[in-house]
Amino acid sequence: MPELPEVEVTRRSFAAAIEGARVTGLRLGKPLRWPLGVDPETLLGARVGAVQRRGKYLWLPLGAAGGLLMHLGMSGSLAFLDTTPASGAHDHFDLHTDRGLLRLTDPRRFGAVVWGAALEAEPVATLLAGLGLEPFDERFDGLHLHAALSGRRVAIKQALLAGDIVVGAGNIYACEALFMAGIDPRLAAGKLSRPRADKLALAVRTVLGRALEAGGTTLRDFRDAHGVAGSFQMQAQVYGREGESCRRCGTAIRRIVQGQRSTFFCPSCQKR
Repeated sequence: MPELPEVEVTRRSFAAAIEGARVTGLRLGKPLRWPLGVDPETLLGARVGAVQRRGKYLWLPLGAAGGLLMHLGMSGSLAFLDTTPASGAHDHFDLHTDRGLLRLTDPRRFGAVVWGAALEAEPVATLLAGLGLEPFDERFDGLHLHAALSGRRVAIKQALLAGDIVVGAGNIYACEALFMAGIDPRLAAGKLSRPRADKLALAVRTVLGRALEAGGTTLRDFRDAHGVAGSFQMQAQVYGREGESCRRCGTAIRRIVQGQRSTFFCPSCQKR
């Protein structure tokens, strides 16, 4: 599933090329998670503004024509092409511009392209409501994290995945951040001390920063808009390493299931 680093890497890979482009056509394939919500003809001639990201959503502003909110779902990817190849069975959205073609490929069709008059207008506002702080927002620190976790009985890893405190700490990155901070993923979130919250906030930012530098994570099929795979998986300390030796202490990495997601951790380095 594309997480924040993969979505941001995707944005960076095509944002400069498409900014200022004029929309010349729009093709819809099989239905995605939600309907587009506008007659495609009304978008013709619109100019694409600076592409923005909020959490795992991308916003393509189209001036007076509003904008498009895009989500890659569980298996989606965007490609920006200077040619117009025939659409495949899993190509469900094409935005034709005078600078190239932006194509959404999504085999499982959990992704979405939704029109909105503005970021603050419905349905976009509702879809973005409830998202936590961006991990690189200066307001996201140990103080914020500790206060937001107060009273929560859910496991700390599940609290990170929820996305209402901080966005971007998806499954892989939550595992890696908890390892970096030395925190057992089963710890009740409300029991996290302030000093450990400081360590975890820093770890979240550090792990996500490294993932961005590595072009994201490609476990199966993630590619950026130019077809380039990510390599963060090569740096993973615990994720996907069940039974292998911890690179810090030599203890075998354990795998458990939390909320139907695999969790990897070192039972020696990470404490409750």
